[in-house]
Amino acid sequence: MSLQGRHILLGVTGGIAAYKTPEIVRLLTAEGAEVRVVLTRAAGEFVAPKTLEVLSRHVVYSALFDRDAEFPVLHVGLAEWADLILLAPATAHCLGRIAGGLADDLLTSVLLCAGVPVLLAPSMEENMFANPAVEANVQTLAERGFRLLEPGVGPLASGAVGRGRMPEPAELVAAVAKHFSGDLDGLELLVTAGPTVEDLDPVRFISNRSSGKMGYAIAERAAARGARVWLVSGPTVLPAPAGVERQLVRSTRDMQRAVEALFEQVDGAILAAAPADYRAKEVAAQKIKRDAASRSIELVENPDIAAGLGRCKGQRLLVVFAMETEKGPERAREKLARKGGDLIVLNMLNDEGAGFAGDTNRVTLIDVEGQEEALPLLSKSAVADRILDWVRARRGV
Repeated sequence: MSLQGRHILLGVTGGIAAYKTPEIVRLLTAEGAEVRVVLTRAAGEFVAPKTLEVLSRHVVYSALFDRDAEFPVLHVGLAEWADLILLAPATAHCLGRIAGGLADDLLTSVLLCAGVPVLLAPSMEENMFANPAVEANVQTLAERGFRLLEPGVGPLASGAVGRGRMPEPAELVAAVAKHFSGDLDGLELLVTAGPTVEDLDPVRFISNRSSGKMGYAIAERAAARGARVWLVSGPTVLPAPAGVERQLVRSTRDMQRAVEALFEQVDGAILAAAPADYRAKEVAAQKIKRDAASRSIELVENPDIAAGLGRCKGQRLLVVFAMETEKGPERAREKLARKGGDLIVLNMLNDEGAGFAGDTNRVTLIDVEGQEEALPLLSKSAVADRILDWVRARRGV
């Protein structure tokens, strides 16, 4: 993610989620963006302008008429300066004023002048968001080209739990970045991630050490670069990446069904998950007791998801992964041919900084033509970008 040199105008309205705006400014500037902030009068009750000025390194404006402003006509100057406007939080009151075309303060005046993308991050109680008047305002704004960022579900200011939370700062920054990183625009990708779980009884199961971090990094970067992404994930503690349609599954057969249902509608699949190869022939209905000196559990082979897709992929791209402890390139090439893939990403578990759970990886990319590229130790996000660069070059997007 990079926003180097981008001009982001953050509009802050009077909702409790305004307390998160300093973190939004911090994350945007950390990505290289230049940020200016406009506060409504009510927003100043929730967040101190001085905090935002220190983090943005710019004066925070609230008044429509400011004789000391750096622009001769402040609302016009701010609208022309911005490459994108992020309204966070966007209260029900503010959405109604914008939909009604009001220009009775600095922020609404800027929005009427703006000819750039405007992202709206609603924040309100669930019943307010579901009110027909608010729904009509949202529909009106969508028809005019404003982009609504889906509110989250969780604890609300009233203490209730429901839909209406402003997306987290990192999600908002990812949504902003997506507008400036469109080299994968038009591409539709399926990504798998994480382990799968095969139950032995109500307590025990077979699984592996996959954390899902590599697959989630791929999904996040693909979405940030403009692709439409479906993520099929096994059990993991990771949150859904911003802008990604995630489906959670448990077993290998669950993952197979989800993947096969989506595969026909995408341009390619990147299979970073580590599905279990075997499952119990019979799952015990009750907890297996420790009442014998030894016990055997009969296992049966799970379906091979990658090979199944390889047999029916047609013109779609198929990227598979291999985790090895020895003879890595030799086994990876053999696996690529067996699965019918176009590219295999080889992880050597013994390499320092590679493997499960960490935030870095060291991989070798091997394609079906036999070309190999050994990457240095990189963050998993950077590895994801290198894989996506290959996909982009291969697809010609």
